[in-house]
Amino acid sequence: MIACQRAEFSLPSSLHYLNCASRGPLPTVAMKAGRAALERQALPQPLGPGEYFERSERLRESVAGLVGTETRRVAFTPAVSYGVALAVANWPIRKGQTVVAPEEEFPSDVYGWIAACQRGGGALRTVPRPGSNADIAARWSEAIMEAIDANTAVVNLSTVHWMDGVRFDVDAITRRAREFEALVVVDGTQSLGAQAFSFVETAPDLMLCSSYKWLFGPYQTGFAVLGDRLLAGEPFEHHWSNREGSADVTGTDYRHQFRDGARRFDVGGHANDQPLSMLNASMELVRAWGTDAISDYVSELTRPLQEYLCESPYQALEPDERCAHIIGLRTEVPELLARAISCLSERNVRVSLRGDCLRVSPHLYNRPDDVAALIEGLEAAVIT
Repeated sequence: MIACQRAEFSLPSSLHYLNCASRGPLPTVAMKAGRAALERQALPQPLGPGEYFERSERLRESVAGLVGTETRRVAFTPAVSYGVALAVANWPIRKGQTVVAPEEEFPSDVYGWIAACQRGGGALRTVPRPGSNADIAARWSEAIMEAIDANTAVVNLSTVHWMDGVRFDVDAITRRAREFEALVVVDGTQSLGAQAFSFVETAPDLMLCSSYKWLFGPYQTGFAVLGDRLLAGEPFEHHWSNREGSADVTGTDYRHQFRDGARRFDVGGHANDQPLSMLNASMELVRAWGTDAISDYVSELTRPLQEYLCESPYQALEPDERCAHIIGLRTEVPELLARAISCLSERNVRVSLRGDCLRVSPHLYNRPDDVAALIEGLEAAVIT
């Protein structure tokens, strides 16, 4: 099993940071790469033809390798909402059509579709969370598939639920959507980097990801991976660098042809040296660790938490119902979670409260003492 990687980060020993699902801490290699980029900005050097895109193309190759696809399918976005807007612009919703999504899907995944439904006369159809945790991953996935029918225009869901890590059967849901030619948009923000995903095997029309969580990138950096039905679509943003021939920065003529493939959808200013250099460094680190090693480590690390939960007033999904790196704690005692947040804060334990769920999200930088501090804080809230 891979060893703890805390040495790759600058986290103080007194901080029990179990909140990667909120925001991943920057590794020291990313900090170093960011400082070097700032130094280059302080004393700019002339860029030759093609050099403007050098770091973005390196990152494009890394993203393609992460999800098992071709670089021509990768576009750079500042946020998941930008990727959803890309799909909305190229997949109009008509009167009577529906957009299917799980209940309490992350807002950035649905707001664009809500607006599209309002314009076109469609409706957002959310699929409720099953009433019990027993076999929840399969039952919720099946309910989503049952909601897909001839009126379905789009299915938009995450690989895992952002609140408690429920693992959706994205492959089966995608196959069901294909029967009705519905567009499939998948948000991988809460799993890519910590859980394996194959774009070729799942074959969604669009995979979206923000990098500042499990890929340890800076804020406002992310990407979209496009399937064939969107690859030749029309960008909604018009700028010089998504046009054919833009690598030749000496040219002065207006260019009316978009770049080939997903590069036409790159956000303007995407080749910003500092965030690209930082994300490149972090991506190399994450890919060197490997998703299997991350899953195995956090599964073993959180075993004492799973054992504690069996005898506590907190409930969480069984490990086979969720991803290894997100554990959502719920309780039938309404005031308990508020007390738990207070007790955890006193012990310098960082987690997130999302709705009725206390979200714990560890990574390779966490140690057994982090989990011990978590359990201590949870128990203190019970006996207060």
